[in-house]
Amino acid sequence: MADHDHGANGHSHGVQNQRAVGIAALLTGGFMFAEVFGGVISGSLALLADAGHMLTDFASLVLAWFAFRLARRPADWKRTYGFDRFSVLAAFVNGLSLFVIAGWICFEAYERLNRPVEVIGGLMLWIALGGLAVNLLSFWVLSRGEGDNLNVRAAALHVAGDLLGSVAALIASLVIIFTGWMPIDPILSVLVALIILRSAWHVVREAAHILLEAAPKGFDRRKVAEFILSDVPGVVRVRHVHAWSITQERPMATLEAEVADAADVEQIRQSIKAVLKTRFGIDHTTVEISSPGVVEEKTDQNARS
Repeated sequence: MADHDHGANGHSHGVQNQRAVGIAALLTGGFMFAEVFGGVISGSLALLADAGHMLTDFASLVLAWFAFRLARRPADWKRTYGFDRFSVLAAFVNGLSLFVIAGWICFEAYERLNRPVEVIGGLMLWIALGGLAVNLLSFWVLSRGEGDNLNVRAAALHVAGDLLGSVAALIASLVIIFTGWMPIDPILSVLVALIILRSAWHVVREAAHILLEAAPKGFDRRKVAEFILSDVPGVVRVRHVHAWSITQERPMATLEAEVADAADVEQIRQSIKAVLKTRFGIDHTTVEISSPGVVEEKTDQNARS
């Protein structure tokens, strides 16, 4: 039997993450209409632009929610690993959308610096305070989810972008109220965009790493061979070491170990799995054992095609 277990604990994490992202999506979508109303009444392009930002965030959060819901579906004969990888794809798409949003914010900031827009600072202040409260609540809900999950992190980054935007709008409204200096709004918007870009890059890079089936973080196949040869008696050679991840939480590996003729094959197989689990955190491993003139393939796991 395979050592890897996707039991009740993994299911409960998925349900918790799905619920957290769903609540954040409802909060973001609901307040978006308030920003549209406030922007129209006050004539504030800044608030209308932020409402458009929240619209894209709402769409991203819905995508993240759908990814968690889809990942709960069981594996079938066509998709033997299930639908977990879709959550990584959603994180990748959401990360890329953050680049687009940041670019749009910078473009709008440039336009506003060239053509300043009169903003009613008082109304902008109240809308910013409301947005700050909603985004703080959304961020708190998401922070209670599984922090290492890429999909949750991407969703949290969208909310963090809105949160920083609300803080920037709050500061800008106070400056406008007390000084009347309008350029503060686009200047702070660019600062927020740069912060978003830095975080978005990390999410996109990690998601792409998994989608390209690169080795899990901390995995070095040269070290794997060294540890197995030193820790498992009877192994004379380790080759064809490969590792990848379905999601951040599901790393996997395959390898071939050549053993001495008199070695206990099953004992060696279990010892190799133990080394990969304790030293590299990989508990789903396919191990092929070979010896001079004889090749024994595992029968209790499906080899990676």
